[in-house]
Amino acid sequence: MARVVILGAGVSGHTAAAFLRRWLDAADEVVVVSPKPDYNWLPSNIWVGLGRMQPKDVLIPLAPIYKRHGIIFKQAKALSLYPEGSDGLAQPHVKIESTLPESAGQQELVTYDFLINATGPRLNFGATEGLGPAGHSLSVCTADHAQEAAHTFLDHVAAMKRGERRRFVVGTGHGTCTCEGAAFEYVVNLEFELRRHKVREQAEVVYLSNEYELGDFGMGGAHIRRNGYITPTNIFTESLFAERGIEWIIRSHVTKVEPTRILYQTLSGEEYELTFDMAMLLPPFSGVGLEAFDKSGINISSRLFAPNGFMRVDAEYSVKPYEQWKASDWPRTYQTPEYSNIFAAGIAFAPPHAMSQPHYTASGVPIFAAPPRTGMPSAMIGKAVAHTIADRIRGVERAPHMASMSELGAACVASAGADLRHGSAASMTVFPIVKDYDRYPEYGRDLNYTVGEIGLAGHWLKLLLHYLFMYKARLLPGWTLIPE
Repeated sequence: MARVVILGAGVSGHTAAAFLRRWLDAADEVVVVSPKPDYNWLPSNIWVGLGRMQPKDVLIPLAPIYKRHGIIFKQAKALSLYPEGSDGLAQPHVKIESTLPESAGQQELVTYDFLINATGPRLNFGATEGLGPAGHSLSVCTADHAQEAAHTFLDHVAAMKRGERRRFVVGTGHGTCTCEGAAFEYVVNLEFELRRHKVREQAEVVYLSNEYELGDFGMGGAHIRRNGYITPTNIFTESLFAERGIEWIIRSHVTKVEPTRILYQTLSGEEYELTFDMAMLLPPFSGVGLEAFDKSGINISSRLFAPNGFMRVDAEYSVKPYEQWKASDWPRTYQTPEYSNIFAAGIAFAPPHAMSQPHYTASGVPIFAAPPRTGMPSAMIGKAVAHTIADRIRGVERAPHMASMSELGAACVASAGADLRHGSAASMTVFPIVKDYDRYPEYGRDLNYTVGEIGLAGHWLKLLLHYLFMYKARLLPGWTLIPE
């Protein structure tokens, strides 16, 4: 019998657990440790954040699913790893702390033969003073955050229907943020909802971002094939914003958020302020704060984790200038170099570097997008890691399964509206996710598979994906037929 412990039940962790349970023998144990009781389909939090969906539409209770499929579920947060065992327990194990109301705070040691770190990110609102729901801005990073954003938005809509004016600011709350795609989708949805509520003329909508150019999205932008033409994503995005009357401010680093005012500086070093009535600003990400100890109790966290708290894997982490970055720097197997039975999947692994070119102010403040961490590659990474572990447990001798972001494509559908008759979407695919100038010298990507369109069809696709992936997450009959 073997035991695989998975820390986290997001897209990557949940995918890994589902496939491991399917591929392993009944005697083998699959254990999922997650501090939250629900699975959250994060892309649809955008719709929750504007009142078009409710949290119940994007959350799925995990315990019944795992019980039905023979997966052991522990609602707890992981605190520390002991990959060599400890004085009290010889086997590799992880220390966890219960988050169940009836046993909150109780700690437990869980042994493992293989470990998948799929803990995802810590939402680092503390990086900017006043950022986040505990401060003066809103978020859609969790279903609860999104619901709070919806309540605030609808309150402002009611005020505008009484003739008042409002300014909405959407974007990134720090110079090193990721997930610009989520901010982009939220702002186009917000603008759509203002028109649907017939209050658009009373509103000013501003997009505030750390991107060097619009459409960077943390992947250095792209060139897309559209209507027979090759168009940079900055032109694609600027055109879409211009059509919708969305103003934009780029190359910015938010330094402080006050109750009705955002203070920020630009790449040129100039300081500005922007007043708002509602601000939805995404935070930077960091690792969740796991620590690691060797058998004698010495802290070895710096060996397993990068300074940002994400886990080191089979990537090239040597520091080198942007001009020397390679697609081959990115990990393929997601196995840690320190221990052959530990993997990091999804957002939990440490990227070797950004995808976008780094930029700094004269005083050294970084203002550029961190690499995107989207659901599609996270699921494929989780599945590949699960496949490798299943092979090793079953004694199958073959190379580890790979899911390098420099060899994977990804699709992004930013849809505005939430019903079949009204809405549009900006749909884009890129291949590969990480630019590879050795294979594609001109643009870094294959333009046969890097395409974009705007229209109702993409909106229908986004709705379809919501229901398909909610079905898949419930592990209902035929779930394996739905691709990652």
